[in-house]
Amino acid sequence: MIIVYILLGIFALFMIIQIMTVMKIKGQKGKPAPALMGKMGKIIESGEKSLFYFYAPRCNACAKMTPWMKQFEKDKENVFVIDLSSDLNTARSFGVLATPTTIIIKDKIIQDVLLGPYTESTIAEILEK
Repeated sequence: MIIVYILLGIFALFMIIQIMTVMKIKGQKGKPAPALMGKMGKIIESGEKSLFYFYAPRCNACAKMTPWMKQFEKDKENVFVIDLSSDLNTARSFGVLATPTTIIIKDKIIQDVLLGPYTESTIAEILEK
């Protein structure tokens, strides 16, 4: 019986950590966007709507989203696809703790934080609004 309690405790701890992670990332909404260098920083400073997509190469949830997000990045100057394995500093500046995470910025303010995979049509709709 004690093993059941231990397993329930571990499960509860895992769930609490997950909930705290989501709350922390979602808490970025409404805050000023971080100051970045280069093209990313210029787009943010312009106040133009921009999208930052964070992924990890070994993330299974990212596998379906990343190819078409990279195409969006090629087609639109305000979309940035960031691989955490090569640009962890940008992810840290946004407070990204999980992948995939998509952050929408407008008027230098974080408008929304999307956790988990989304469909191509949903992201396209967000960009068009």
